[in-house]
This record gives sequence, structure tokens and C-alpha cells, in this order.
Amino acid sequence: MAIQEIKGEDYLVEGDTDSATVNFKGELSLGGPSEYEPISNLLNEIAATDPATMTLNLRELAFLNSSGISMLSKFVLNLRKKRGIQLVVLGSNAMPWQGKSLKNLERLLPGLKLEIE
Repeated sequence: MAIQEIKGEDYLVEGDTDSATVNFKGELSLGGPSEYEPISNLLNEIAATDPATMTLNLRELAFLNSSGISMLSKFVLNLRKKRGIQLVVLGSNAMPWQGKSLKNLERLLPGLKLEIE
């Protein structure tokens, strides 16, 4: 199992290339696109393997700032060019920011499957 971790003081992002799943945990409030680049690269690396389904699990992500939302939005927009990948985004009603912000991702990628529990 090929798992890559990107760790910070308040967050952990784990990418599993075998299952094409990226788990986000903690609070992501990095300062701008350059600081989000390692996470963006991880997402793009997994998408480049052309999985049938790719899952972003945000259920344990308590906070994501506007730069992080922008990074996710750009990733989702880029997936529109790669037909054939079903993107599944897992969210949690326990995280107030997720309902509104994750709904916007559906507008960017009409085939996106959003599951908020």
C-alpha cells in the first residue's frame, strides 16, 4: 500500500495511491497557494493514475481556509478535463463549513458525488 503523508502542526493529509483515497484531518489554514502546493501535487499525482473512482475524505477536517478551498476547487475543475474519473467527496454535518463549501464543488464538476453525513 503506497501511502503518502503531508503533516503540519494542526493537520494530516494522507494519500493512498492504491485505493485512490485522500484523507484530510485536523485544521488546514495554510498561507496561500505555495503552501498548499504539496497537497495539490498529491491530489494530482493520484488523479494521474486514472483511477475509476477517487475519494476525498474531509469528514475529519474541522477547518479549511479560503486558500484551501481555492486549491480544492482548482483540483476539481482540472478533473473536468480528465473524463472517466468519478470523484467522491465525503463530508460531515458536524463540520459547519463543509455543507456550503462542498456543495459548491458539485457546481464545478457536475458528476461529483457528494456524501455528507
